[in-house]
Amino acid sequence: MGGKKRSVGWRGRERISAGYIRYFVRDSTKSGITLSGWISSFFFVKALFLSTMKFLIALFAVVFVDVVASQCTCTKMKWGQCEEDPCRCTLQLSPTTKQPIECTKLVPKCFLMKAEMHRARTGQSTRSIGGKPVETAFVDNDGIYDPECENNGQFKAIQCNGTEVCWCVNSAGVRRSDKGDKNIKCEHAETYWVRLELKHKEVATALDATKLKTGIENALLERYDLAKGFVSEVKYDKDGRLIVVDVIKPKEDRVTDLSLMTYYMEKDVKVLPLFLNEKNPFEVSVEGSKVSMENILVYYVDDKAPTFTMQRLTAGIIALIVVVSLIVLAGVLVLVFLTRRQKAKYSKAQPREMDTMS
Repeated sequence: MGGKKRSVGWRGRERISAGYIRYFVRDSTKSGITLSGWISSFFFVKALFLSTMKFLIALFAVVFVDVVASQCTCTKMKWGQCEEDPCRCTLQLSPTTKQPIECTKLVPKCFLMKAEMHRARTGQSTRSIGGKPVETAFVDNDGIYDPECENNGQFKAIQCNGTEVCWCVNSAGVRRSDKGDKNIKCEHAETYWVRLELKHKEVATALDATKLKTGIENALLERYDLAKGFVSEVKYDKDGRLIVVDVIKPKEDRVTDLSLMTYYMEKDVKVLPLFLNEKNPFEVSVEGSKVSMENILVYYVDDKAPTFTMQRLTAGIIALIVVVSLIVLAGVLVLVFLTRRQKAKYSKAQPREMDTMS
């Protein structure tokens, strides 16, 4: 006979809970474990867990600090010296001068040349071949020198290399005048056009000119932060493996420094990269294949014509002019000698003719 279910009040619940506890203690006693043992085990596990968490947190903090410290490097300049907290990098220009540099951008060429001169003077490595720089631009036959730099890393218009002999340079630091004394007058000349003549290494098939231009634009942007819009034209001679790249900026542009790209690229192709931990040279990706370069020649064009005179002529041209001048002079002397000799014969023959007639 069924009856109504009665609800369990708080006293009933209390009796049930007490029953469960008595059952738990009685069951634990049978298995040899007391309630105090279970409690002790619980606190032991809790202490072990907290200790483990503290250790993991400390380990994470150490790793995080190490990662942050490892990020304080100058990826754009392997000679950069970096300090932490906060991260600051400098470039040693002389025994007493450290130039702060911004490692998210390419370092100005003037600072690079000055740092290279300092390293050469102090016996530090600057390149893998010889001890002299390799500058092949037709207007850059003087090689490296110790430049005077503006505070922003630009070249001063007058350079003297620490001597009494001075000359004028363009914004790329390339000599654009004859050499003189410290009274030489120079004006700012902006390099707005550079022509890159690149000879690539052997490839299995000829390159497509259109895809080659795209690959060069991408490479210049990714490696040297040069916007694609500055690449004006790319010409390709597949037989000579010659790539001609014209990079042009507006003449009034004083923000974009084309010498950053050319100087880093020359080091990439001809010597060693200036980037930290970067061993790969300048390469162009064309249709999934990497095209490497074996030589580079840079031509500079300024917004003002250079002021070279006869002193700028090469030794071969000067020798040719001297030889031609000597030949002309010798011809004139021979002509004068023959003329005088002819006159002398005529003067001697005239009195004899008069004697015969008498």
